[in-house]
This record gives sequence, structure tokens and C-alpha cells, in this order.
Amino acid sequence: MNDPSLKYGQDAKRLRSFLLSDATRLGFSTVGIAPAESDGVAGSRLGAFVEAGRHGTMDWIPETVGRRRSARALWPDVVSIVVLGINYGPDENPLSILDRPDRGAISVYARHRDYHEVIKGRLKELASRLIAQARRSGAGEHDAKVFVDTAPVMEKPLGVMAGLGWQGKHTNLLSRDFGSWLFLGSIFTTLALPEDEPGRDRCGSCTACLDICPTDAFPAPYQLDARRCISYLTIETKAPIPRALRPKMGNRIYGCDDCLAVCPWNKFAKSARETKLIAREDLKAPRLEDLLALDEAAFRTLFSGSPIKRIGRDKFVSNCLIAAGNSGDRAFIAAIAARLEDEAAIVRAMAVWALSQLLGAGEALSAWSRARDRETDGTVLGEWRAAMGQAGAADRIEPAQDNKDRNS
Repeated sequence: MNDPSLKYGQDAKRLRSFLLSDATRLGFSTVGIAPAESDGVAGSRLGAFVEAGRHGTMDWIPETVGRRRSARALWPDVVSIVVLGINYGPDENPLSILDRPDRGAISVYARHRDYHEVIKGRLKELASRLIAQARRSGAGEHDAKVFVDTAPVMEKPLGVMAGLGWQGKHTNLLSRDFGSWLFLGSIFTTLALPEDEPGRDRCGSCTACLDICPTDAFPAPYQLDARRCISYLTIETKAPIPRALRPKMGNRIYGCDDCLAVCPWNKFAKSARETKLIAREDLKAPRLEDLLALDEAAFRTLFSGSPIKRIGRDKFVSNCLIAAGNSGDRAFIAAIAARLEDEAAIVRAMAVWALSQLLGAGEALSAWSRARDRETDGTVLGEWRAAMGQAGAADRIEPAQDNKDRNS
């Protein structure tokens, strides 16, 4: 590979200028360059996160800790890392949907096209043009690899090192220009490019993001316990959501934006300009009753091209049943009861729970005793026992902690 001292010359500066200009042309909102050296603070936080078991059922995280700690562990030849962001800011306060219990709250990022599809092609084009420009400028043969949240790359810490912003107390990247709303992607390259100054933490004494979390998922500032996070519970885990957390979820059916939306830095945020990232009208506040009726074909049609499709119809409908159970609206009873005969055990289980929330335990559920008597799945039977007033093991949160001392 070429001498890294290229980054101190005019050729490297011209390449950087080309990169910034081309990134803007391709629709990226912000771009910065970080060195390939690992961030020790981020690595130690990751280690503590895994050591405490806060990754939950996301087994791929501990399996890839070594590669996540260091970019060069992922690709030994990398010299510079280009980190890019695309703004996906909403055009209205995403917290407003939480006051409409008949509707489902879908995280802002999932209200249109899968951002992986939107970003990856542009990253590939930008990387290819950068390498070609380097060759034309006499820098010799170089290489590049692109990543968008599908490889063991710690993109948020890299975004900090590249000057895009800082990791807030909720662990997400914050930007002075775009607030909470940036999709991140990265280009690893053997080119040595002038680096940006790392971002500086600007959270100060604010704890708004920690205070608003409905499930107390932040044991302390800059620490997240995924096992209590609604985004994890509604998207990442296939296990039944602990009963103690279900009432706290409200009408959130895919992800949660509370800690992002409440951040004061969003006063500088801008609405998304990329058409494929602007929310679809039918996903801003979808009717829960319609979503409860989705079969496999209808689910795939509704969420074609959406990141929601990856969790599958059964998990999604089970999330919607929890929301219906939390609504306090007995008008949902018929739609919920119809799901007692669903083919998916997780759907039947959450239908039982939802009915118990709207009707109360015991005799009020006797009208559906035939569905209970035909049941053979252990998880569903456990929900029936709990619904009839017999608490079960699923009441436990793993771990069973409600740490209110966030500054410990």
C-alpha cells in the first residue's frame, strides 16, 4: 500500500475536497473522516455492556466484540474511515402519536423505505468514484469497503471520531445540525485522508432522554440495558416480552423514539429531504384494528421495502396486540379474540394477555374457554394461567431491576 504520509500532502486534501463534494451530490447530509485506530472509551463501554448481559438475546454482539473494538480487526488494511449521515428528521413531533391509543406508533426511521437500501448503493458509488479519483491523481491502487449497520462496525463512536456529533446520554449520536435524526454509513479505505476533529459532548446537565424512557432502560447516563428497551423488545428479541414491561409500552408497536424526540438539540433539526425517507402517510398513525387483521400476505404487501418486514408478521401482530391491550378500549375485544385461533403461538399468547387487560382476570375470560381448552403450546397456556389469576415466570424482567439512581 502507499505511504500514509499522503494525507499530509495536497493530493490528500484534493481527494478530501472531491469526497465532500461528491457526498453532497449523492444526497448525504454530513460527512467526516476518522482514523482507523480504535476508540478506547467506546470499546470499554461495549465490554461493560456485554459483561452485564445487557445485549439480551442479541448473541451476535458478544460473538463479534473483538471485531467491533477495532476497525483493523475487521479489515487490517484500513487507514481512514469516512463516516456519512443522511437526515431522516420527521415533519411532526413523533411523540404526538402516543396520545392516540387506537393507533400504532411506529418509529420514525421505519415509516418508509429500508434505509439500508437507500444508503448502501450510494456508498458504493461514492467509494468507487473516490478510488477512481485517487488513481487518476497518481495515488496508486487503493481499495474501499462500505458498511451500513450490517457488519460489526461501531458506527456511532466512529461518527463521533469523524466529527459528526457526539453520543448522548441515551447512547445515540447527536448532531448540532440534525439533532437525533441521522442514518449512518461508513466507507473503510486504504487511502490516508485528512481527519476531522472528534465531536465534543454537549449534553451538559440535561437528562431529558433518560427521564422520559417508559421502561427505565438507562441504568445510568451513557448506559443502555437493551433488555428493557422498547426498540429491542418490539424488534430484536423473539422471546415473549415480560409481562411487567408490556403495560409500559403503550401503543408503541415497532421501535420507540421517546429518548430521541425529547432531546433539546432537535430544535436545530430539519425535516428529511430524501423522498424515500419521508414518512408514508399510511404509516404515520396506522389503525391498530387494521393491523390486528393482517395475515401473512397482507403484511408483506403493506411493508414491502420497509424495515418492518424483517421482524415478520407474527412478531409484528403480537406487538399490536399488546398495544390494543394497553388501549383501555373494549371496542378491540372482537379483533383481539379473533387472534386466539391464530396459527402463531406468540400471537395467541399476546391475544390472551390483551383480553385480560381489557376484561380483567378470571371469569370474564370464560367466553373463550374452548380456545383455552384446545391450546397445547406451553407459552400460550402460561398466559392463560396468568390471565386467570395465576402468575407465572414470564412476569420477571431479566434482570428484575428498576434502577432509579441514574447518576450512579
